[in-house]
Amino acid sequence: MLNWENLLLGERKRKSESKSLPHRNEFDKDYQRIIYSSSLRRLQDKAQVFPLQNNDFTRTRLTHSLEVASLGRSLAWNIGEWLIQEKVFKGFAKARELASLVEVSCIVHDLGNPPFGHYGEDIIRKWFEDWFNIKSDTKIADNASKTYGELFGELNEQQKNDFLFFEGNAQAIRILSKLQFLNDEYGANFTLATLGTLMKYPWASNDEKIKEKKKFGYFHSEQELFEEIKNKIGIDGCRHPATYILEAADDIAYLTADIEDAVKKKVIKWDDIYKNIKGKFEKEYPNQFEILEQLREQTLLNKVPDKDLINVQNFKVYIQGILINAVVDSFKNNYGSIMEGAFEGDLLSNSTAKKLSKELKNVAYEHVFTDKEVLTLELVGDRVISDLLNLFVNAVINVDGLTKAKTKHEKLIHLISENFRHIQRISKEGKPTVEFKDLSLYNRLQLVTDFISGMTDGYAVSLHQELLGVRLP
Repeated sequence: MLNWENLLLGERKRKSESKSLPHRNEFDKDYQRIIYSSSLRRLQDKAQVFPLQNNDFTRTRLTHSLEVASLGRSLAWNIGEWLIQEKVFKGFAKARELASLVEVSCIVHDLGNPPFGHYGEDIIRKWFEDWFNIKSDTKIADNASKTYGELFGELNEQQKNDFLFFEGNAQAIRILSKLQFLNDEYGANFTLATLGTLMKYPWASNDEKIKEKKKFGYFHSEQELFEEIKNKIGIDGCRHPATYILEAADDIAYLTADIEDAVKKKVIKWDDIYKNIKGKFEKEYPNQFEILEQLREQTLLNKVPDKDLINVQNFKVYIQGILINAVVDSFKNNYGSIMEGAFEGDLLSNSTAKKLSKELKNVAYEHVFTDKEVLTLELVGDRVISDLLNLFVNAVINVDGLTKAKTKHEKLIHLISENFRHIQRISKEGKPTVEFKDLSLYNRLQLVTDFISGMTDGYAVSLHQELLGVRLP
């Protein structure tokens, strides 16, 4: 049985030196640590649905994350108040901790996503699948004394799967615990509870669940961290209850926002979509659709310039209200199985709004994700990320040291963020004493995925053009 005292544990890998104040809990500190970070700022040039946009309306990963954080905090407060009423929480402070925990988890939930959205993850996975399928007796081009079979033999199953099933959620854990470098090896030094909440899939890449889920929660490099989180927070193969709230907030945000962005870009004809949804759900939600009809009439009477956009924004507000109430009720109804670690699926698909959420997903899949602009730019992303992986992976497996920058491979490695290279130099004792020549294949490959997944869409395209000679730096 999961325990809220453990689930809301504010402990960190390195003890915090900042003072605790009555108005600020440990999860508020997490929020304040990350809100000024370069990792979070990079999300402003990472695609939500439409990559490489020149307008300031279409959502990016950053604006999406802000919306998710707002929804998550609202959901958590509703649930926290109920837990007070049920005498699970003894007072207001615990409900506030839950709200703060969910809010900060929401704002960083996409921190590890590579360029070009979730398709970027697919590109990385496919590239490594092809790479690991190189014939074992093939000689490594610049190191003729070694074959790819010998090279791949340096990786155990979990290490190999980390790349074959590359996961943005696991990369977010890595960023917060190591890559968002300050002064030591602990990264942003987030609380164990926040890191545990971010682990949507609390198992390793070589776990049996990977066959079904194709998802995992942490890399081999963060195995020790996971063991500590598992033991102290209590998530042994099961999710943190706050993870369900985070996931629901994410779902509610994108189910409506992606459609709104598509309407703004004239990708879909809103009147047709709206009438279809109204026809299916008006009887189930009569009050909401009655108000929406009144608002639609008002836009006509007031001769609103962009009525479709105003109408879809009103739709978003009222539909989100339906989804929020359904999620809160779903959490309450399934509370026992959630705390037992036995709950299956997600809150929305186990709620009264299941059919409505499925309909919204279908609209996005049929009309938004198949849009020509989206598909074209994703194909651009495929070429960009694949070419960068070709260049940098070949570089790291063919260089013994970094004392010089004479060869092509040495020059490429010097282009990798010095911050990421420094982190790979940190020994188990926490000192920057590891030389590049002593890095394992796993660490070398992870240096590349750290670098490429951390790129913004624009930077990835720009670097790609420079390295291929399309334009000068």
